[in-house]
Amino acid sequence: MDRSGIKRVVILTEGGKNIGTGHISRCTSLYQAFEERGITPEIIVNGDETVEDLLSNKKHWIFNWLEDRRKIFCMLDRADIIIIDSYLADIGFYEKVSEMTDVPVYLDDTMRINYPGGVVINGGICAGKMGYKRREDIIYLLGAGYTPLRKEFWDVPEKEIREGIENVMVTFGGDDMRDMTSKVLRLLIENHPELTKNVVIGKGFQDIREIERISDKKTNLIYSPDAEGMKKTMLESDIAICAGGQTLYELARVGVPAIAVAVADNQMNNVKGWEDAGFIEYAGWWEDEVVLEEVESGIGLLREKKERVKISIIGRTFVDGMGARRIVNAIMKTGSSC
Repeated sequence: MDRSGIKRVVILTEGGKNIGTGHISRCTSLYQAFEERGITPEIIVNGDETVEDLLSNKKHWIFNWLEDRRKIFCMLDRADIIIIDSYLADIGFYEKVSEMTDVPVYLDDTMRINYPGGVVINGGICAGKMGYKRREDIIYLLGAGYTPLRKEFWDVPEKEIREGIENVMVTFGGDDMRDMTSKVLRLLIENHPELTKNVVIGKGFQDIREIERISDKKTNLIYSPDAEGMKKTMLESDIAICAGGQTLYELARVGVPAIAVAVADNQMNNVKGWEDAGFIEYAGWWEDEVVLEEVESGIGLLREKKERVKISIIGRTFVDGMGARRIVNAIMKTGSSC
């Protein structure tokens, strides 16, 4: 037991097909940071079978906690800290949780609701500029210093920046609900057959056979990599073409220049912030007619080594990998003062 007296931490989140796995990734990082402090949390996921591997070796349950409220509130009884990372939970759910624990914690990306008293965390690069209303009953942890990354990204070796682009990483989350992977891969094969393509395939993908069919000899298909596998692929890749979610922060930590495509409304703050910071080339919204042309343009802009060196430094400057530890330290401090 931690010397603060905190014994029980419960994390609620969601993930799976049509939702993605970004919530689970960042909740995993908090789970690991609590473990480092001698506390083993419980993580409860509103999800499906595609997320099971992400939760292996963790104390977890998978069920629809939004619908089965009697069950979830019974499970939350006597929790010292309750963390919610959700785009689906309603204000009534948050208010009930805030009454059940001394330290309610809410992960947010878009100022989604008017949260009840507790700790509000937004590790987005532009979170501090979003206009959160200061309140006496809320502690705000805002900005990229509070980006929670999985343990494998806490300590990362300095990345080698090659003279030219040789390897391209393609990653669009755990489900790629917009089928962007096959579109980008086809573009790379047609326009850049000389490049090695490191293509990440998530468990929730719907068009795996199509991706396998169009792959050439210089395409490496990487199926459902764990965090260590993602880090390894990033270190081996000169640039990345990706969605605008949680992976951008892992790429920034490693220092991989990225071309980003927004595939969900809640990614717009991310891509705007990272574009303003000079870390990404923003190719646009996934439905834009010219999005693949913009991806191609981005590749051209990243060809120069000095440009990639500059961008790599920007990413690592903004994201140092310590966000999960900072969050847990702040939460524990709050808990010990209650």
